[in-house]
Amino acid sequence: MADSVRVLLTREQLAARVRALGAAITADYQGRRPILVCVLKGSAIFMSDLARAIDLPCSLEFLRVSSYLAESQTSGRVDILMDLDCDISGRDVIIIEDILDTGLTLDCLRTRLLARNPASLAICTLLEKPARRRVDVPVDYVGFQIDDVFVVGYGLDHAEQYRNLPYVGQL
Repeated sequence: MADSVRVLLTREQLAARVRALGAAITADYQGRRPILVCVLKGSAIFMSDLARAIDLPCSLEFLRVSSYLAESQTSGRVDILMDLDCDISGRDVIIIEDILDTGLTLDCLRTRLLARNPASLAICTLLEKPARRRVDVPVDYVGFQIDDVFVVGYGLDHAEQYRNLPYVGQL
């Protein structure tokens, strides 16, 4: 399975960057209790590691969205398939995303969550593809910028495969 994947980011690179992101979030949110909102399924592994790297009390919440018609092309429409279980009004919220590509999904999620009146709303993405951006979304924490290539591993998939790879690779 992994034979057709070229490693772009190693397990060690991912671990070091996640620790750095956790330290930055810890410093920025001192004295607060942020809610980390995982965008399922791709962000689950990243959020699990990131939550352990944040040295603050925090809550974990999950959203599941659908924005893809085909395996690798966005439809431009975002449907929430599973919503949050809690009220975020007056709370500090950090959306945890696996990859910022066109920006359409994150822009929609950001707008919908801001309508729920959080005290603050930040975005943390593991990967960012500036070449594919269609909507400018303010991102507070970025793991890595990558070229316009299709990536898998560390939660990212192709037809529900490759999520369990311990690295990010190009398919």
